[in-house]
Amino acid sequence: MKKHNFSAGPAILPATVLKEAGKAAANYHGMGLSLLELSHRGPEFMAILEEANALMREIIGLPDHYHVLWMSGGASSQFFMAPMNLLNEDETALYVDTGVWADKAIEEAKAFGNVQVLASSKAENYTHIPKDFKIPKTAKYLHLTSNNTIYGTQMRKFPKSPVPLVCDMSSDFLSRPFQADQFGLIYAGAQKNLGPAGTTVVIVREDMLGTVHRHLPSMLDYRVFAKNDSMYNTPPVFPIYVSMLTLRWIKKSGGLKAMQRKNKAKALLLYDEIDRNPLFRGTVAAEDRSHMNICFVMNEQYASLEKEFSALCIGNGMSGLKGHRSVGGFRASTYNALPQKSVQALVELMRDFAEKKG
Repeated sequence: MKKHNFSAGPAILPATVLKEAGKAAANYHGMGLSLLELSHRGPEFMAILEEANALMREIIGLPDHYHVLWMSGGASSQFFMAPMNLLNEDETALYVDTGVWADKAIEEAKAFGNVQVLASSKAENYTHIPKDFKIPKTAKYLHLTSNNTIYGTQMRKFPKSPVPLVCDMSSDFLSRPFQADQFGLIYAGAQKNLGPAGTTVVIVREDMLGTVHRHLPSMLDYRVFAKNDSMYNTPPVFPIYVSMLTLRWIKKSGGLKAMQRKNKAKALLLYDEIDRNPLFRGTVAAEDRSHMNICFVMNEQYASLEKEFSALCIGNGMSGLKGHRSVGGFRASTYNALPQKSVQALVELMRDFAEKKG
């Protein structure tokens, strides 16, 4: 049975990317060696890295004064690396708290400077994105989380800010166009829309670097990675390669506008069924619903049917639909590579279940 992969991450990858990556793992370009065995300083990997950087710049429309860094440690490492590199002890950083990962970023940043939570939806269990907040001009930066995987909320647009924006885009990076020059720094774990777990992309504007007074260990210093083109130490070779293949796929598929169009269609298909179906309901404000992570639960009078529906989904080849352990219910992650037919299959299963149980 062909699986429908709704996993929140590590997430589904394009079939063509998986096929090409499998070949490279066994025998890279007929060399008789696996890409996993080749020197990261050799011409084969240097060509991969160069293409990955070029594709990233082209697809995003990234200006020349931004660096593309390939790092490890996951996006969670950027919770402390960003303030460590950007924030002095006597400076203030602003944070918008929209979920668990934003809250973790706030806690990490407190070790490096003054942190002000500018707005939060925590009291409402993160069921919406805070809006209409005023941004003080005196702050060093404003940190945002563009999409919240656990709760299923997403920023539809980014605020106009008098201070640089720093954004964790992990779960909707490359899923839609965005204006790159709005941001001083963007970071994203690869394992949603870009590649496998193991590498993290950091995009940083040149003038954001070199403004802190503290000593920075070399492996935690953005300037070191920028100066060495992400090659200060052995980089995560295979995750970067798979990410490069995915960037090729995004370009061939029509770029970020095409990704946005397809992702919106998938999300609306499922949200329409959630709103129509008497057994289910959404969990967040309609205007802030994510196009990446669609969260829903059983209506209260049908709560006893949750285990039965979960088993039905598994029996029909639907993987990764269980909601995050902190919120329960269901979560369908509809990342770039998930085909619409998978969403259609879930919708049809929900309809059939409602006809039998409703």
